[in-house]
Amino acid sequence: MKKLLAKSVRSGIKQWAKIYYWLAQPDKRKGSYIPASGKVLGSEELCNMIDASLDMWLTTGRFNDEFEKKFAKYLGIKYALSTNSGSSANLLALSALTSHKLGERQIKKGDEVITVAAGFPTTVNPIIQQGLVPVFVDCEIGTYNIDVDKIEEAITAKTKAIFLAHTLGNTFDLDKIVKICEKHKLWLVEDSCDALGATYDNKKVGTIGHIGTYSFYPAHHITMGEGGAVVTNDPQLYRIIMSFRDWGRDCWCAPGKDDTCKKRFSYQLGNLPMGYDHKYTYSHIGFNLKITDWQASIALAQLDKLDGFLEKRTQNAQYLIGKLNDLQSYLILPTVAQNVKPSWFGFLISVKPNDKFNKQQLVEFLEKNGVGTRQLFAGNILRQPMMVENDIQLRINGSVLLNSRELTEQNYAELPNTDFIMNNTFWVGVYPGLGEKELDKTSDLIHKFIKEHK
Repeated sequence: MKKLLAKSVRSGIKQWAKIYYWLAQPDKRKGSYIPASGKVLGSEELCNMIDASLDMWLTTGRFNDEFEKKFAKYLGIKYALSTNSGSSANLLALSALTSHKLGERQIKKGDEVITVAAGFPTTVNPIIQQGLVPVFVDCEIGTYNIDVDKIEEAITAKTKAIFLAHTLGNTFDLDKIVKICEKHKLWLVEDSCDALGATYDNKKVGTIGHIGTYSFYPAHHITMGEGGAVVTNDPQLYRIIMSFRDWGRDCWCAPGKDDTCKKRFSYQLGNLPMGYDHKYTYSHIGFNLKITDWQASIALAQLDKLDGFLEKRTQNAQYLIGKLNDLQSYLILPTVAQNVKPSWFGFLISVKPNDKFNKQQLVEFLEKNGVGTRQLFAGNILRQPMMVENDIQLRINGSVLLNSRELTEQNYAELPNTDFIMNNTFWVGVYPGLGEKELDKTSDLIHKFIKEHK
């Protein structure tokens, strides 16, 4: 009787939550400012959060289990592990490749990882944090992804991996890069934090390389507040990633579970005595990067809406292309390869060099008039204080080893498109919370600015 009553009360609480949401939430976003990104939440997310709260289970639990399974199924991949951010997902992915359990394929300190300088810092940071050498290759203008034709000249005997982000949901040339990785026996990590749902040859990005990463920050395609995921088809990598995520332990039991392997007291690892509790045996220098069930509950509701979100982002991007198409004498609009279906995170625009106006002036005009803008994150990360103020070993293309403190304009000149992006490129929003009214305002203001500055 008590259980039935509790079940009825729980159901009633969720019904009242739906009513509360309907009463408390405005039908439309207030204010005239158009953000470059944002979250779209409904009563489903609120009800799931309350449901998780009523469980009073404070770490990962049933909602997380369901989310990991559902997320893996959506991607068509074997294993998905949640984590507390996309940045942590990248850290876990790179850390996993330094595991001694990989034998000859283990990445060791001083080994090199190919990446780009135009992007978000947390694609590059794990390379440095693990004592590896980032090797920076220039980007293309239009797709803003790595110039694939320049990769092989940057490879040396110490190169062990390629770690790249699909820029703002527009995917890099996976076919060529996978072939390069196979030829040179390199690991491929796809940073898909800005590209959930994008496809390359009808395959979801993040599932084609050895490891894929995702972010569920509020600005992203789906959100759980702070959160992310790491995915792989490799069972060994899955267990290694889980180990790094969960304190570095060798045991793979879920929180609150014991003796899943039925050999808890039958192992002899390291220099521990025979039979030492496997639940407290640690094989890696790990972290604690798990999420809570509240976060997973939100993401579960969001995942049901993902296809609709992606469709809306695509519609918004195509609408902006149509509206700005007549300005291509002044602007470079994003380009997409034939075998790519982007999951538009934002809409990248580059200002062509001219003597009338520059990117900074256009960006300031848009912001002043209520249209949010964003840079392509770090622009040229080699020019950021994080590099200039630290002694970081790196290479640029096929150069010799360099120190980040000692980089000169001559060094930067080896990445001309990266500097172009820093100086000329920005993006505006296409997230599902925006409609034609907001996009028209964005387009009209860009037209107005250029007309006044011709």
